[in-house]
Amino acid sequence: MRAADLGIAIGSLPRGRLNAITDVAGIRVGHTTLIHGDGPLVVGEGPVRTGVTVIIPHDGNAWDQGLFAGSHRLNGNGELTGLEWIRESGLLSSPIAITNTHSLGVVRDALIAEEVRRRPAGEYFFGLPVVGETFDGLLNDVNGFHVTREHVFEAVAAAAGGPVAEGNVGGGTGMICHGFKGGIGTASRIVEAAGSSFVVGVLVQANHGRRSRLRVNGQPVGERLPESLVPIPKRPGPRATEVEMPPGSGSIIGIVATDAPLSAIQCQRLAQRAALGVARSGGAGEHTSGDLFLAFATPNRVPLRGDPAAARGTVATLGDGSINELFFAVIDATEEAILNALLAAGTMVGRDGITAHGLGAERLMGALRA
Repeated sequence: MRAADLGIAIGSLPRGRLNAITDVAGIRVGHTTLIHGDGPLVVGEGPVRTGVTVIIPHDGNAWDQGLFAGSHRLNGNGELTGLEWIRESGLLSSPIAITNTHSLGVVRDALIAEEVRRRPAGEYFFGLPVVGETFDGLLNDVNGFHVTREHVFEAVAAAAGGPVAEGNVGGGTGMICHGFKGGIGTASRIVEAAGSSFVVGVLVQANHGRRSRLRVNGQPVGERLPESLVPIPKRPGPRATEVEMPPGSGSIIGIVATDAPLSAIQCQRLAQRAALGVARSGGAGEHTSGDLFLAFATPNRVPLRGDPAAARGTVATLGDGSINELFFAVIDATEEAILNALLAAGTMVGRDGITAHGLGAERLMGALRA
């Protein structure tokens, strides 16, 4: 179930055909989802509620053909690797992956290894992949390091265009959002600008926000579904070695893609607007939250390898006089991607019997009618 299925319109711009980041031609998304075990936590054994999500940014080789890109940090208690080189060069030059906090390193290394094994033995290769994380330790055995390089290889191999699985999948498997079960969500918008039609797509891994602040189209849904009505996931009993996470803890990673011809600075400005979509749904970039966003544009491809003399080309960019509609598209699609993550993610019981309840269509519509 998605926001569109419920007749919920966020903003006035039309949705893309799939209402997903894959509406931007050439983008592929793949997930590896790890769910096994129940009961008390045994570090290294489980229960396991985690995974990895991979985004391939265009239909060529992302390591060989760069795209103009920019990033934004709302609050920095998180990680999205490779951003320093994106800030320096203005280019995205790798696939993108999202996983849990303590698996970020293995996923980063695995993306490099996956490309190395594709290339001729002994070929010189250098890469700085983009990998984001959010923390799933309330439901998952996060210190058991269950994501392996083979799981990353599987997600890359599974990457495809078309509809994108949402909710309890891939890197979003063990995530919690506004006190409900969170996870992966996506949405897209169609923009008419400068006499052309463009697509803006967003994919989020939503693991942030307080229950009381959740808004849908400005309606105080979180206030109408308090903890007394729908419990917030907590440990069922005290554990001397652990500290309860404060309300609003967690993070969100947001990936913005467009087929509008944009410069790196314009991509950075789009990434900033994703934070406004988070704010409209009730997120505030709290002190303990990592809220990081990356935006890239697919039309201009910059050769990254080969003969430097052959790397010349013509770059086309959209005039800034047309960029406002793209800003609105990012804001609306980000807000809807978060809502789609909440709607798709069903109730999940994790480690130590901790339960994250799904928002669910019936609960949401009841709160909106109220």
